[in-house]
Amino acid sequence: MKRTIWAAGLLLLGCLSGWFVFYRFGNIVGLPYRQSGSRPVVVPFAGVRDFSGIVKAVSPSVVNISSQRLVPREGGDGFEGKGPFSEQPRMWSEKSLGSGVIVSPDGYIITNNHVIEDSDDITVTLLDKRTFEGKVIGTDPKSDIALLKINATGLPQITWGDSDAIKAGQFVLAIGNPFSLSHTITMGIISAVGRANVGIADYEDFIQTDAAINPGNSGGPLVNVNGQVIGINTAIFSKSGGFQGIGFAVPSNMAREIMEQLKTNGKVIRGWMGVTMQDLTPGLAEKFGLGTADGALISDVAPGSPAAKAGIRRGDTIVGFGGKAVESPAALKNMVAETGPGRDAQVDVLRGRQELHLHVELGQYPADLAQNEVMTPRVQMHRSAFSGLGVMDLTRDIIRQLGLASGERGVVVSDVDEDSPAGEGGLRRGDVIEEVERRPVRSLTDFNSMIRRAAGLRTVLLLVNRAGKRSYVLLKQD
Repeated sequence: MKRTIWAAGLLLLGCLSGWFVFYRFGNIVGLPYRQSGSRPVVVPFAGVRDFSGIVKAVSPSVVNISSQRLVPREGGDGFEGKGPFSEQPRMWSEKSLGSGVIVSPDGYIITNNHVIEDSDDITVTLLDKRTFEGKVIGTDPKSDIALLKINATGLPQITWGDSDAIKAGQFVLAIGNPFSLSHTITMGIISAVGRANVGIADYEDFIQTDAAINPGNSGGPLVNVNGQVIGINTAIFSKSGGFQGIGFAVPSNMAREIMEQLKTNGKVIRGWMGVTMQDLTPGLAEKFGLGTADGALISDVAPGSPAAKAGIRRGDTIVGFGGKAVESPAALKNMVAETGPGRDAQVDVLRGRQELHLHVELGQYPADLAQNEVMTPRVQMHRSAFSGLGVMDLTRDIIRQLGLASGERGVVVSDVDEDSPAGEGGLRRGDVIEEVERRPVRSLTDFNSMIRRAAGLRTVLLLVNRAGKRSYVLLKQD
């Protein structure tokens, strides 16, 4: 009898101990919890045991997109001499396969631009095997988003989610047609948010995921555990061409805004401020007297641009736009684009130790403007900053040869040793050095004088003009 009582007591003690550990430390091992007063309170796991319900609800709105275009075939046409056959180039039918998502019951479908780019024939296949001809409503290569339309009604549409609310570590599903395997489901987590400078599109704010994404998934949805689309799968990072655990999706909020513009205008109209930006490294932040490396360093301002009219100057650091913090040039570029032309926005600027709040009326992004306004120079130097560097006066003939605007001032790099500090820092033959330590360079005499003054500095700041694009370069020296 005593043994029974002891056993029951030990069992009860074990249960109480387990409950206490779960209650007190559950959040440490990743169990769900809620906040109660000043301490977290663990709650029972309320997640789904499987995702079959989500898949059943979302799959009907996911479509298969196959596109076809005719391209000239490389090599000879097989006929010798002149004649009707030899004069006609042999054409090759190139096919592409991707995915898409129905966004309205009347047949609008969102997908990636690269899935249907330059296609002569687009076929859309639904989950129930019905096929339709796809008509292109509009494309936006800068974000790799396209909008199609099929002649159908009563279609199942997706539910949009808020991509601004997502966090790394949350579960997601990728649905699409990889390798022609219709409506394949893969699961993973959000690996990171706000990925930019990936080199996939001009406007990047990607969601990174480890859900398996393969060729054919492009244009398909990335779905959260509520069955809402929080991204449009776009690309993978792979050395083999297949899944390697790194996929990228355009955030739903960006995709939705672009989709609405394509539906209304057939194109995307973006805001434009007229600045060239670069990342603010800790070294540059120190050089400009800033206490933070967050923000977008302005390396050039277009004359007569909205930024110039607002009083923004070269060397300013933009840390806020429209009431939101600016963490990087890519983030600011997206904010300006999404705000749109003709709108007024407050721009928070650090000019040395001075904080300014300027107002800029955005213009429309010029069609003939260079695609990339974000400059990211490579800054990694050692030894004497100017060793291995040859420069000469900037003459009218050199200005004409380099395609620069008349009246440019500075010295042009005539020679640079690739193994020297200047070469390792990214300076190239033909670069024009316009400033040294924020002082304008007007001649070779100015430049030599500035070199002597900079001899005792730990770092030297240059403003470099490369084919009309300006960026700051920081040289380190012993």
